[in-house]
Amino acid sequence: MALIPGFNTTLSGMKAAQQQLNIISSNIANADTPGYTRKTAAQNNLVLAGVSSGVSLGNIKRDVDENLLKSYLSSNSTSGNYCMQNDYLSKTETLLGTPTGDNSIAANVGNLQSAFETFANDVTSASGKYTLLNNAQTITSRLNSISTEIQKLRGDADLNISDAVSEINAQLTTLHELNEKIVQYTVMGYDGVADLEDQRDEALRAISEKIDISYFKRDNGSMVIQTKNGETLLDDEPHYLSHTAISQAGPTTSYAGGEISGIFVNGKDITNSIQDGEIKGLIEIRDVTLPSLQSQLDELAGGLKEAINSAHNMGTSYPAPSSLTGTRTFINANQQSIQIENGDVRFTIFDTDGNQVATASLGGDLGFTEGTIADMTTTIQNWLQSPNGANLPQAVVEINENGNLVIDTGDSNYSFAIMDTVSSAAGSEQQDVTINFAPNGTTNYDRQFSGFSSFFGMNDFFTSQNPESVYDSNVVSKNLNLGLNQQVVWGFSTPTNGINFGTITINPGDTLQDIVNKINNNPDLNQTLKASLVPNGDGYVLRIVNTTGQQLEICENRLNGDPAPGLISKLGLQPSDALTASSIQVREDITQNPNLIAGGVAEFNTSSGEYQLNQASNTTAIKLAEMFSSTLSFNQAGTIGATQTTLANYASTFVGSIASQTSNTKSNMEYQQELCSSIATKEATISGVDIDQELSYMIMFQQSYAANAKAFTANKEILDMLMGII
Repeated sequence: MALIPGFNTTLSGMKAAQQQLNIISSNIANADTPGYTRKTAAQNNLVLAGVSSGVSLGNIKRDVDENLLKSYLSSNSTSGNYCMQNDYLSKTETLLGTPTGDNSIAANVGNLQSAFETFANDVTSASGKYTLLNNAQTITSRLNSISTEIQKLRGDADLNISDAVSEINAQLTTLHELNEKIVQYTVMGYDGVADLEDQRDEALRAISEKIDISYFKRDNGSMVIQTKNGETLLDDEPHYLSHTAISQAGPTTSYAGGEISGIFVNGKDITNSIQDGEIKGLIEIRDVTLPSLQSQLDELAGGLKEAINSAHNMGTSYPAPSSLTGTRTFINANQQSIQIENGDVRFTIFDTDGNQVATASLGGDLGFTEGTIADMTTTIQNWLQSPNGANLPQAVVEINENGNLVIDTGDSNYSFAIMDTVSSAAGSEQQDVTINFAPNGTTNYDRQFSGFSSFFGMNDFFTSQNPESVYDSNVVSKNLNLGLNQQVVWGFSTPTNGINFGTITINPGDTLQDIVNKINNNPDLNQTLKASLVPNGDGYVLRIVNTTGQQLEICENRLNGDPAPGLISKLGLQPSDALTASSIQVREDITQNPNLIAGGVAEFNTSSGEYQLNQASNTTAIKLAEMFSSTLSFNQAGTIGATQTTLANYASTFVGSIASQTSNTKSNMEYQQELCSSIATKEATISGVDIDQELSYMIMFQQSYAANAKAFTANKEILDMLMGII
């Protein structure tokens, strides 16, 4: 009877050896298969009724270190983050050029400075004017194109976020299907659970590259996946992500402002809670890095425009123009007022030879120092048309349909120049007057400017297509204490809606977010205005946008003569340069006629007691050139704090900042990639297939199979012999 158990023992040995050989064959065949882990199965003694009856194999298992897998997932997410940032920063660095390169924006500023210096040396040179114009157009074109490319990159990043969301959702579907199979196979005792777990780990790795995740396993073998912030992505069912990509980004387009969609799970926006992965890197690029660069570019463009225009408005071209149109937009000339202080404004009419025909000071001679814009235009026009004045009956001074001041002699034989002087007397020293501006129909002057021509934008060198439609505060803390001890009322005005078409009341204890909410929830305002707190550097900017793109005026409403509470001033809320880089250009008529570039000023001849135009006068040209070596003030813009420096140095600063950021990000990326590789190597030593080792096991189990086969044959021969005897 002992022969029968012998048969069972040897057969189980053969079967176990064959199964082990099958496992080893599978290991060898899949040695180079990505994600495949070495499979093993333990051999157990088979005991029946207390008697050893051979061996049996346990469940096939994987050689996997779960802690190493979790480390890999974390490192893979960080690597994905830095890879995305490095990719986009490299493109940005190419756009800007290197700090010392000839193709950088800083070099463009330097070339324009040289052109202005050459022009100052000889304002009569036609080639000098054309060189200046070409360099000015080069830098404006460069600013425009860089701004366009920055916004294109932001749009691409948002589209890549949408693609990453789709890939995550596809992997979640795969993981859900694998979960169900693993649970089913485990319950039914089917083979293949380990291979399914390999596939699940591979899907897990793919997701970790896109977004930071953690996981745990249930007793039934199913896996629950969450973001590191605790948002469930997979449980009994997949929890899919959603994101709608924007069609086009602009300088004021932001996630904080609501123009860019969030990333949602189960209706909850998780954008700000994503900690790592490619999506985090893309969010950082879209919402922080590129907007920071855009704000720096706008700060440069705004500084360039303001500095050159302030000097250019002090001078006149030769020959002088017979008509000029300002760039400042007025909402209602009959209600908005100005006050002129610290000097006077002189208008002088010249004939074709540059000789004085008539001259008058706005305050001393014409009696206008304070009043509405309409009052001022009437005063100037009356003088131009009067026989006792300039005697130009066709002259027109008006606010045109676009809200801009127009001064036109009505006769191309007569030109004019505007000059601010320290007093009303003819021949007095040139000096910018102070213009106090009341934009909301009261006599409270909320804004102050330097220079009459500069305020109206009558002789700007650079223009931009947008009026003052966007207001930004300084960079402040989100929880800034507004420091109010009384209510403050802000009034808002636009050309379409009129003066003070809506107001908000800001109470003591209110926050910046309260101001945002009061604007966005006000039915009088929210069809036209949109407010938001936009991240900028180490703080936030309160941004108020006229969504129609028209002129916007914001004032603290109070009774005439009452002191201003000063909240607007405290916040530094003022028209933003946010759209300047994208639209700055040389004034259109200057591009068509470089002779309109202002080189000098009207000179006073003490002998004749009259003003005259001198073609060789370079007073203004010198001031224009000096602007490039002057120290200018720049507000905080992204990663660059408020500073005082030259235009070229500021351009070099943010070009260098991007170069440094690109270098640091590349180093971080390479470190994380090396770390991922190191963890993968460590995993391979534990869970990978060593062919030499597998071959040695194969020989061992082949020998085991052969030994069991010989034992089986011996038992069979003995049994045959016994049967023969019987």
